[in-house]
Amino acid sequence: MKTYNLKNYKKGTKLSLFFFLFPGILLVIVFFIIPAILTIVLSFTNMDYSFNWDFHGFTNFIDMFSDFLIPLVLKNTFVYVLFTLSFFNVGLALLISLLTTTIDDNGGLIFRLIWMLPRLTPSVVYSLLWLWIFDPTKFGMINGIRTEIFGRDPINFLSSHPMMIVVFANGFVGASFGMILFTSAIKSIPRDYLYAAKVDGAGYFFTVRKIILPILKWQILFTTAYQTLSLLTSFEYILILTDGGPVFSTEVWSLYTYHTAFENFRFGYGASLSLVLVILGFVASIIYLKVFNFEKMMSDPRIEVDS
Repeated sequence: MKTYNLKNYKKGTKLSLFFFLFPGILLVIVFFIIPAILTIVLSFTNMDYSFNWDFHGFTNFIDMFSDFLIPLVLKNTFVYVLFTLSFFNVGLALLISLLTTTIDDNGGLIFRLIWMLPRLTPSVVYSLLWLWIFDPTKFGMINGIRTEIFGRDPINFLSSHPMMIVVFANGFVGASFGMILFTSAIKSIPRDYLYAAKVDGAGYFFTVRKIILPILKWQILFTTAYQTLSLLTSFEYILILTDGGPVFSTEVWSLYTYHTAFENFRFGYGASLSLVLVILGFVASIIYLKVFNFEKMMSDPRIEVDS
């Protein structure tokens, strides 16, 4: 009868686990931990295009208080994240999920697939589509309707309402993420809950408010937190559509960090701006955990189950 040495077996198992995990650990160290450490170190230097690592303490962070653009950039970031998140990434996504799960499965699936097209479209092509929609001449979609049907003069939306364009462009892409999560969560709700509500005479809106939304609390929390962090750090659509203009009216924090570091070559100051962005994301996450009462969501259920 063949016998096994348990001690050697445990060593072999640990060694096998190490070799399986080593590629992933190496990628995390190279592409996440090392860049994070370099960013922290760089934020305490005044590195520019000369690439001299001259340490000067907290000067970059102190300079933010005298930077005349910081209040405007902070306000733009707040407006951009608040409106995009509330009206589109969470609000519109939840509305689409509720509507498409009340119709037949094939119709809802087709509508959701159509709504996924902006996310599957390259950023440049998608942005050019919005530039055509809001084109200031009569050849744009909206101005074409205004001039041809209503006889109105064209409006230059890029100069008069740039933040609106930015919110719309980012919102219609971001809504698809929450749409997928909310739809899958709604479809996983036991039908008995909904049937019982109908038997008790509950209407659709009452069912949504008292049954569906409480069950979706986890998905709403995750989508809100994740999309907030995504909006705080992403700027590609703003860069293509307005490049922060006109007159810094759409210059959000992440785009300002990019312009500072890679256009003005103030790498040290740009690194300090990125660290502040991390702090803003951390604070927003803490607020969401408090608002959604995360501790209560993680608490043990009231019903005791005998083992």
